Amino acid sequence: MDTASSSNQRSLERVVSQKAMQMSNSFPCQICVVGFLSGICIASLIMATLTSIGSFQFSHFSMLNLSFNSDLNSTIPQCSFKPKEIQRLTDLKSRKEIEQDERVSLLYSAWNCVLNKPTSGANKCLLELGINESNLLNAPHLENCKAKSQLHDRLDKRIGNDSFPPWTSWNPVAATTDQNQNFRSKAVSEGAYPPWIAGSDEENYPLTRKVQRDIWIHQHPSNCSDANVKFLLADWERLPGFGIGAQIAGMCGLLAIAINEGRVLVTNFYNRADHDGCKGSSRSSWNCYFFAETSLECHQRAFELMKSDDSLSRGILTTKENYSSKHIWTGPTPRIWGDPWNYLQPTTDINGSLVVSHRKMDRRWWRAQAVRYLMRFPTEYTCNLLNEARHAAFGKIAAKMVLESLVGEWPKENGERPKSDIEKYVWSNHKPWIPRPLLSMHVRMGDKACEMRVVEFEEYMMLANRIRKHFPNLKSIWLSTEMQGVIDKTKEYSSRWNFYYTKVRRQDRSNVSMAEYEGSLGRERSTNYPLVNFLMAADSDYFVGALGSTWCFLIDGMRNTGGKVMSGYLSVNKDRFW
Repeated sequence: MDTASSSNQRSLERVVSQKAMQMSNSFPCQICVVGFLSGICIASLIMATLTSIGSFQFSHFSMLNLSFNSDLNSTIPQCSFKPKEIQRLTDLKSRKEIEQDERVSLLYSAWNCVLNKPTSGANKCLLELGINESNLLNAPHLENCKAKSQLHDRLDKRIGNDSFPPWTSWNPVAATTDQNQNFRSKAVSEGAYPPWIAGSDEENYPLTRKVQRDIWIHQHPSNCSDANVKFLLADWERLPGFGIGAQIAGMCGLLAIAINEGRVLVTNFYNRADHDGCKGSSRSSWNCYFFAETSLECHQRAFELMKSDDSLSRGILTTKENYSSKHIWTGPTPRIWGDPWNYLQPTTDINGSLVVSHRKMDRRWWRAQAVRYLMRFPTEYTCNLLNEARHAAFGKIAAKMVLESLVGEWPKENGERPKSDIEKYVWSNHKPWIPRPLLSMHVRMGDKACEMRVVEFEEYMMLANRIRKHFPNLKSIWLSTEMQGVIDKTKEYSSRWNFYYTKVRRQDRSNVSMAEYEGSLGRERSTNYPLVNFLMAADSDYFVGALGSTWCFLIDGMRNTGGKVMSGYLSVNKDRFW
């Protein structure tokens, strides 16, 4: 009987071995085989245990049990070790993961080659990586800044005697057709609206589209040399201690004065653009970062009038010095559009309650309109800054996503083919990719305690969790803060949230003034990274901040004129003037 049993067992082993060899190239079958062999191991161990116990009770079976256990141990010697099949599968998986990570890093580096570099330098960088330019995959998180700037330039100038720029034409091909020209003429006569406003009317502050169009018309007279055109020429505020937010808020006040007095606002020296990153005529000028508030012709006309004492005495030209600080900061809101602030939807949450009204509804509405106009079109320089920030934060995620979408193996296959018209003129109009939904969070601490109630990072995260409770697919946070301690605390939440932020040195101590901190960074960096954070916050799906901060107040305004009204705003405090 023992001989027959042993023979059957050996036959079974041969069959199992042959089947395993045949199926070794199939991953699902490998799993099945490993499971089957593991089952034999477990069964043999159970039998060995049972027979050992039985030897104490049934001594006349002890020799049989010993023989049977010996046979099992000899036929399945690998039961006490990890099966070779499992090790091989683990190695195969590790190898694939390593290869995938290498491709992701290669694509990320290739995109880095073309980021803000001249074509010759980019090509040399790509060749060093072993990649041809024609084989470089599209980067969904990056914009073609040169092309975008050229488009914005077209959309910010009148064509001939038209009342508006070609706002109804979104591509150069369509703009040349007779049918499109007829459509444009009709649209202009009925009142075209500016393209820098996203979302429906219900998703923006009341009258946003009309107000933006009217401000543009006011700031771009058809003939700047007309004797009836008056100007307000003003430098940006540069008193010590004035942050970027305060400077922008001050210019919003000057724009209100200009509209109330029927003047074209012309801005002059902007100290935060006085650095080597801003080239040529854009140095020390707002138009280093955003398109100018008026046309070049009106700029030139204002500076001509500045040389004439007669223009100043007759009031054709005024300057910032003609107005008191109180008038600039708390002057009357333009009333030519009525009182649309009385119709603001309550979408701001403070301490769990919606803010229905407050004493400064008109100022909140106007500053939103003014900051949207002043920042309507980022320049090529600002576009490049945003590309760099998105690439640093999301570049590797984008590379992995792109590679997973391919059928073949890159870079051996799947080179970029020539773009079709729909890619050039339709899909190119989409915003660059970011991991959505995205929550922006601005944590203001440090010396801001002298102006508002400062709260700890944990309270901001409580508000973030409130949003996530309603929108469970929310996992990503774009964090802006000047405090390193806040960045360090993100580790406590990293199991549930993905945090992204600009790579810049932050403050270690809360008793350092913002002016001192910005001075330690240098003018270029201390201006660039806040503006990147500002625009990222304006484009994010949700926002958590502190309305007691002017910066957060202005972000709120950009969001409420950028189609984000119904996303709401959770604030840890209220504005101190409410």
